[in-house]
Amino acid sequence: MTIKPLIILPDPLLREVSRPIETVDDTVRRFADDMLETMYDAPGIGLAAIQVGEPIRMLVLDISKEDEEKAPRVFLNPEIVASADERSVYEEGCLSIPDYYAEVERPAGVTVRYLGLDGKMHEEAAEGLYATCLQHEIDHLNGVLFIDYISKLKRDMVIKKFTKLARMKSA
Repeated sequence: MTIKPLIILPDPLLREVSRPIETVDDTVRRFADDMLETMYDAPGIGLAAIQVGEPIRMLVLDISKEDEEKAPRVFLNPEIVASADERSVYEEGCLSIPDYYAEVERPAGVTVRYLGLDGKMHEEAAEGLYATCLQHEIDHLNGVLFIDYISKLKRDMVIKKFTKLARMKSA
């Protein structure tokens, strides 16, 4: 397994729409293992393939607490097929926008259809943090970032800060 470098804002790759995975094979499974290792190393609770430079529709997550056994999940070609009317607010962060957090309102529950590493279609309902994490990572696959849900003023400040940091690193 390999820890992959994370793509950081303002990299334009983060705004790309990821392409579907056609075949579930050993290459896809190995990449899923690499993504999980990268996510745990970061550390984070979710990671989309685009965040490590691969514009494919894959995400991994593990919302288990530190004192619990790890519960890694892999979703290929995930799509939200239903959303709850009820809303919830969580303070979100993102491995591609390090050390920035903001409250984001999303549906409190979703139903997701996805392809598993077994090559079969699955459908499952999620609520709470699990639902929020799935929505956040699926957004990544569509080129959407959690900062798109905050005010334009705050979003512009975050983008400006990360653009300046990227310029300083490349200088």
